Amino acid sequence: MERHHRIDYIEFTVTDMAAAKRFYGAAFGWEFTDYGGSYAGIKGAGGGPEAGGLALAGHVAPGGPLVILYSDDLDASRAAVEAAGGTVTDEPFDFPGGRRFHFADPSGNVLAVWTGTG
Repeated sequence: MERHHRIDYIEFTVTDMAAAKRFYGAAFGWEFTDYGGSYAGIKGAGGGPEAGGLALAGHVAPGGPLVILYSDDLDASRAAVEAAGGTVTDEPFDFPGGRRFHFADPSGNVLAVWTGTG
């Protein structure tokens, strides 16, 4: 299945990491991979890739879930976003596992695009 520009990951902004992990674990059986105190990846079902993450408020902007698209070519995706009328809100940055940038669409919805390290 083609992965380029598909929704790939969703981050939830939380105010209390431990409470959020307890809640989602109890309510839905989610398990987590901790990446320090400000981020926890949501493990994929049946051992699959991470499906999302919990980001401690202050680590990312509040405002609901952050939808993240995957890109085979981050620079080309950034250029396409701008050419289509989007505004890059966070320049490309490195994180464990890859690079990403955030953008706002013409309606003000903020999304992110990421690519892997290899």
